[in-house]
Amino acid sequence: MSRRQWLIVVLGLLMMVADGLDSTIASFVYPRIKDDWGTDMSVVTAIVTLSVVAMVAGGTAAGPLADRYGRKGVTVTGILVFGLGTAGMGLTQNVGAFAGLRLVACLGLGAILPTVMAMVADWTPAARRVQMVALAFAGVTAGIIVGGVLASVLIPAVGWPPLMAVCGIAPLLLIPAVVRYVPEPVSTLTALGRPEEEVRKALSAAVAAGQDVSHVALDQTSAQRRPESAARVVMSGDLARTTVLLWVCFFLAQGTAALLITYLPLLAERTGLTAAQAAVAVAAFGWGGLIGQLAVSFVLKRFDRFGVLSALWMLSVLGFVAAALWAAQFAALLAVVFVLGLCLPAANSALQAIAAVAYPPSARATGVSWANSVGKLGPVASGLLGGLMVDAGWTLGAVVLVLVIPVAICLAATLRLRARSRGPQTEGLSTPHPLPTPASERV
Repeated sequence: MSRRQWLIVVLGLLMMVADGLDSTIASFVYPRIKDDWGTDMSVVTAIVTLSVVAMVAGGTAAGPLADRYGRKGVTVTGILVFGLGTAGMGLTQNVGAFAGLRLVACLGLGAILPTVMAMVADWTPAARRVQMVALAFAGVTAGIIVGGVLASVLIPAVGWPPLMAVCGIAPLLLIPAVVRYVPEPVSTLTALGRPEEEVRKALSAAVAAGQDVSHVALDQTSAQRRPESAARVVMSGDLARTTVLLWVCFFLAQGTAALLITYLPLLAERTGLTAAQAAVAVAAFGWGGLIGQLAVSFVLKRFDRFGVLSALWMLSVLGFVAAALWAAQFAALLAVVFVLGLCLPAANSALQAIAAVAYPPSARATGVSWANSVGKLGPVASGLLGGLMVDAGWTLGAVVLVLVIPVAICLAATLRLRARSRGPQTEGLSTPHPLPTPASERV
């Protein structure tokens, strides 16, 4: 990998920090507006729900737009909308204006993750693609930790509006670097019919200094015919089956992790642990998640991605069973929660990497964005299900034991994806794994 390619990965990781920051600051800010403005809890719930809908809408629309018109423009627009919307929320004086800007910010946020994942995949060598996508996605967990630190420092000192300003302005500072150092992918330029000189210029900008790209054969046949719709590619033939399996994994994986984090403090206190012990357990999950995501990005370089993901699912199953057995013992529960933190977020990173290489470049952003949009519905469903279990008086042990079921389904879906990836190569775009990597992407 060249310095420019490493820079693209680092910029991708930093942009993913914005996603993690949003998750954390929202959980700290909603209680504050409830107290400061006397906002009814039903209004807060509506804002939370509509925010998820806005992120899903932003992600669903961003993928096809990025595949058709280019990654960089959609990514920069998403950062701009999210950053300005989030910073503007700190200037609001009533819940109506706050809610409106929150929805605008979430539209932009939804567009960032899938386009960044596609952008990183586009500009990293085929042999390192899975690893680099997983590494960039680790920025989400890093953002969660940074957001927690910022909230704990800024809110007691100066209140929540400055926190919103900081978290909104920070991603805006990345825009000049993205515009300057991230070229539009070769696949996009050729599909748009750009001149060969422009395509080679973008290619030479990303490879190692002094490397000659004049010998690289560029496939510009896509510029000579009407490109097939990215949405149709994602949902066509055998590739549609791969898409559905990915959607199942994204939905269940994100829903399982969200349910555990959301209800762990309440259920831990119900079991007999103190509020401080419950907070430590949540922190252990967060730190385990960061370590696990960073580690899995390097493991994926050496081992089969489906084998790694299957191992993470199996360890998660064992972790949930152990948590059910030792729910009332703080030391044992803390160790198990840390292990679950190592596994579940790392599994989500591996899923991002698998999705990024499951689709041809012409439909990569669409495939990744739609999988993430389905995944964002998982926490909504798990929140409702978790609320029902808590209201019914379920113990922590019972709840975590139930979580074995969705993880087991994810394991079965992963094994099926692995079998499909090793199936016979078929012609056209119906293959369940990526098309052969063009020469322009192997540099």
